[in-house]
Amino acid sequence: MRLIAIDLDGTLLSADGTISSANKEAILDVQRKGNIVIISSGRSFHDTKQILQNADLKCPIIIGNGALSFHSNSLIQRLTLSINILQDLLVMLEKSNLYYEIYTNKGILLKQNGKEILNKEIQNLQFDTDWARDLVDIQYKQHGLIFVKNYLDTDFSNLDPYKIFVFSFDGGKLSRLEKILSHRKDISITTSGSQKLEIGNVNANKGNGLKIMANYFGIPLENTVAIGDNLNDLSMFETAGISIAMGNAEDVVKEKATYITKRYDDDGVAYALRCYVY
Repeated sequence: MRLIAIDLDGTLLSADGTISSANKEAILDVQRKGNIVIISSGRSFHDTKQILQNADLKCPIIIGNGALSFHSNSLIQRLTLSINILQDLLVMLEKSNLYYEIYTNKGILLKQNGKEILNKEIQNLQFDTDWARDLVDIQYKQHGLIFVKNYLDTDFSNLDPYKIFVFSFDGGKLSRLEKILSHRKDISITTSGSQKLEIGNVNANKGNGLKIMANYFGIPLENTVAIGDNLNDLSMFETAGISIAMGNAEDVVKEKATYITKRYDDDGVAYALRCYVY
């Protein structure tokens, strides 16, 4: 029996945000053979569950880059941001004038005027902007969105914030923020794309999430497989017995992989499961 952890964006999902029939059938095949397939994503609980529901797939999930882990809607692991740390980060982010989202147990908090920040950045781009607008649309098509007027005035007493997602087309601003945050010892920082910065609990990463789930299901780490494409997948690659990078993966991810499969838009997950896991 193997435990197979699969990333979503740039890995399992097609360009339209759905799971292809080829990838779905490959997952069902390995499940029928007694293996456990886990979805491991930076996405939120609500978004990940809806994607699986749309594909009629049932899998345990690791979400928010290892912040939360679930099996059949039962919480296995929870690593959240303390209110003190969150408030400190919010003050810093508000001064940066960057677009960001707050992932919570109730949904994803978005500021009502958030899109205005991104639209201004797009106007400053010196090349075709259709791709940028497509990326913005993806953020606003997520499931479980909750719009708020102001993050600093939001009551978090009944919320469990587990991730802050910063998104910007201004590479300089993003780099400066990452440099400032990199000195902190009370948070984790990762990315799933050049326009993205993801902040979470200091112990939250996909590798730790994989360890938690492997222990939960009683599967040795040498019998685990990780499939991904970006920097937030590296901790999984360092943990799993076998690591498989997508054909479209970042070079540093490919360098750490046991195998390299086809691209996400060429059913690379299905190919990986057939060739390297079956």
